[in-house]
Amino acid sequence: MLEVIDKGSVTDSHPVPLLFVHGAWHAAWCWDEHFLDFFADAGYRAVAPSLRGHGASTSPKPLRACSIDDFVSDVAEVADGMPTPPVIIGHSLGGLVVQKYLESHDAPAGVLLGSIPPRGSGGSAVRWLRRHPWHFAKLSLTGRSLPYVSTPKLARERFFSPDTPADVVDRYASRLQEASTRAGFECFAAARPDPARIGTPLLVLGAEHDGATSRGEVLATARAYGTQAEFLPGLGHDVMLEPGWLAAAERIDSWLTGRHL
Repeated sequence: MLEVIDKGSVTDSHPVPLLFVHGAWHAAWCWDEHFLDFFADAGYRAVAPSLRGHGASTSPKPLRACSIDDFVSDVAEVADGMPTPPVIIGHSLGGLVVQKYLESHDAPAGVLLGSIPPRGSGGSAVRWLRRHPWHFAKLSLTGRSLPYVSTPKLARERFFSPDTPADVVDRYASRLQEASTRAGFECFAAARPDPARIGTPLLVLGAEHDGATSRGEVLATARAYGTQAEFLPGLGHDVMLEPGWLAAAERIDSWLTGRHL
């Protein structure tokens, strides 16, 4: 059973629903803090599932064994339950899940926020190894990554800008949860998406102070899909949780409105 947070309804101005896909260590709650209400109030139906094993979603197997294909199936299950195909919006690892989903499913549009690029997460892993070699070694041995992202200091480094208030970082760091070991390793190579199979129009957004996805990776993602990357000033990786989240939401809204979605 998947936890699904569903707000708002489609309107004449925005007849296409939105489906938000979270990344590793997060769940549907990260969209519910600000984005779902913003888009519902703007006349959209805004839906955010927690992928299996995350949030209140159950899983038939341990979270550590869940694959990217499993998460794609979760997205497909929610999307198939909607009257019309939704716009798919993915963050970080969720952006990779969205790309894999779009290889075999139609969608009117997609948005990638700080997404893992089509070439995989090797660059991110190398940066992690250089920054925290002992953390990376223990993660590789135990399969447990939560301890190395969930302290306020480490959460700020990876997910938030230097100017994000400490109470915001503390609050959200405490809500992070363990991620899938299998999915994490698949992001290196096994689950790389094929941009040639994806014809969906995409908005590719990065953040100025992203500690997880580099500027070069955001640019590479945009190039792979024949579009231009845009960068949100002053924000960290978790653009939907930052105090400046409104700039990200408004840019997505304006892009969708410009496409009559």
